[in-house]
Amino acid sequence: MRIISGEFRGRKLLPPESDTTRPITDRVKQSLFDILTPHIEGARIYDLFAGTGSMGLESLSRGANFASFFESDRSALHRLQQNISSLKLEPRTQIIPGDLFKWFSTAKPNEPANLIFLDPPYRFLKDHSDKLHSLASAIAKDHLANDGLIIFRHDADDELQLSPLKLIDRREYGGMALEFLTKK
Repeated sequence: MRIISGEFRGRKLLPPESDTTRPITDRVKQSLFDILTPHIEGARIYDLFAGTGSMGLESLSRGANFASFFESDRSALHRLQQNISSLKLEPRTQIIPGDLFKWFSTAKPNEPANLIFLDPPYRFLKDHSDKLHSLASAIAKDHLANDGLIIFRHDADDELQLSPLKLIDRREYGGMALEFLTKK
């Protein structure tokens, strides 16, 4: 795992210690960030189910102003903190550990996010789709800028309509889908 472009180009990131996270391949990450380039400069990022922080850190490297990382797995949190520290990005980041569903149901941000990476464990789509719908509603209501964009990564075979959001594009890479969503 590494930063592909920008200020920290080529810097290695510590990988997950276990298989609780699914790192995105460099090829898919490059394709995604080619699409996102016009949206990144000066952006506020939310990296949900952040793992070791690859998406948020790539965004910061490419000119985003601030990234909030949401993660509950302890080993992933430890690696995330190490990755942020190695890049000296503490002033431009916030880590929100624990249950992100609770956080989103109660928190009201001062400033909504411009880009949100939503990359839940694939089992959530099967076992907790109701939680993802509630999360999508909270994001659309209070946490996504009016011109903001959500990148929803999931298994290509899964179909889940996050009703308060509008699908504007979908890309498939092998068995993975990336959906681009906005407010309706």
